Amino acid sequence: MFDSANLDHRLEKAAYRREEAKLRAALLNAQYDLKENGRFPVLILIAGVEGAGKGETVNLLNEWMDPRHIVTHAFPEPSDEERERPPLWRYWRALPPRGKIGVFFGAWHTQPIVDRVIGKLDEASYASDISDILKLEKMLSDEGVLLLKYWFHLSRRQQKERLKSLEKDPKTRWRVTDIEWDYFKMYNRFVKVCEPFLRSTSTGEAPWIVVPGADARYRAVTVGRHLLAAMRERLDEKPGARAPDKTPPLLATADNLNVLRALELDQPLERDTYQKELDLWQGRLNSLSRHPGMRGKSVVAVFEGNDAAGKGGAIRRITGALDARVYRNISVAAPTEEERAQPYLWRFWRHVPRHGQFAIFDRSWYGRVLVERVEKFCSEADWMRAYGEINDFEQSLAKNNVIVVKFWLAIGKDVQFKRFKLREKVAFKRFKITDEDWRNRKKWDAYEQAVCDMVDRTSTTAAPWTLVEANNKYHARIKVLKTLCASLEEALGAGKKVGKKKKA
Repeated sequence: MFDSANLDHRLEKAAYRREEAKLRAALLNAQYDLKENGRFPVLILIAGVEGAGKGETVNLLNEWMDPRHIVTHAFPEPSDEERERPPLWRYWRALPPRGKIGVFFGAWHTQPIVDRVIGKLDEASYASDISDILKLEKMLSDEGVLLLKYWFHLSRRQQKERLKSLEKDPKTRWRVTDIEWDYFKMYNRFVKVCEPFLRSTSTGEAPWIVVPGADARYRAVTVGRHLLAAMRERLDEKPGARAPDKTPPLLATADNLNVLRALELDQPLERDTYQKELDLWQGRLNSLSRHPGMRGKSVVAVFEGNDAAGKGGAIRRITGALDARVYRNISVAAPTEEERAQPYLWRFWRHVPRHGQFAIFDRSWYGRVLVERVEKFCSEADWMRAYGEINDFEQSLAKNNVIVVKFWLAIGKDVQFKRFKLREKVAFKRFKITDEDWRNRKKWDAYEQAVCDMVDRTSTTAAPWTLVEANNKYHARIKVLKTLCASLEEALGAGKKVGKKKKA
């Protein structure tokens, strides 16, 4: 892959000046067309050999185009805040919105490469990281992101000359540190790792473009031409031209089981017993939230369910057991303009909690395979691929010390009707009932099918669904607390398990 990049490409000054003038005008026009078009964002990944002109090229792009609509992010060693979240968190929150250009220095590919070169990452973990990268880039591409990846390359001799030249000039000496020279000493090891890495992660959706870095004029024109061509090709597409192939219909489960209809929704629990159980389990949850092991873990609790199933009441019984400083409630409604300008999962990634914290989602990312599917707010292809994207998201959370607990609160259709009517009559409950709730009720069967598909395809070992029989609110609240405590105890290794009594 690096063979052509090792050639000493040159561009004469006069030819460069002529090309630069054309590129500046054309790129600026494309940038403003992108801003007006607003259909997609452009994300540029900058990587490669130290001293190969990465920074100078990005500076030129900012000079040639309007810097107000280009946001550049460099990703050095993670901060304490970033270390307490999954590695992808800091990249998600920096994604450019539609109509903008984002530039990432040292994005998600950097750390796996460096760790593999220095022997910190074994082969299996490295392969897992590559798989995660491929899934992320495929998802971004499916969401409409124009992902452009440039790898700046120098031969070993060229890199040595470049570093020495930078070091001699007082104006650029600061750019050459011990790290650059340490990496230079490992040049051959980097090539051995990087060449197969680039082959593995160069895909049809997001290929790597290798840029020879020895000549400043040549590399600038190479990147400028490619960027312009990629933007113009996407801008000149007719709306809908990139719609993916129609996805085949979902397969039925082997036993055709409807998991909701199999539930016994009426579970007995009297008020007096409920109060005793509530005190017990809230106390247990409070103790677990202060367990020393929580310093290295966080909790994401997801609440979905039928309208009027009691999600809010169950959430309040959780927060009533916690210190207000360690939890945050996230109520998910229709996406805002800011959220619509980003890939679907962006608005959920940004709420991933730090270690020791709880994030409680009242509705969640499952809206795509529930309300958006049933109400046709997104295409069939979008909600079909969402199952895999959601599983990858939750797997990433669980892999990075996030305890993921998911609840579906289920009630019968007749119980829902009674609760709707009660909400209409009681003054302080009227805000809970809307015309939309009544409209959703008319699509009960469609929602039921969507829920069954969701549970079947997203209940995983890392993030299983707990189905909660919620006709009796007392039972539902206690089951939620018990399940949450059990999940924390398992993750924290916190002594006795739920259901086991202490021996006398």
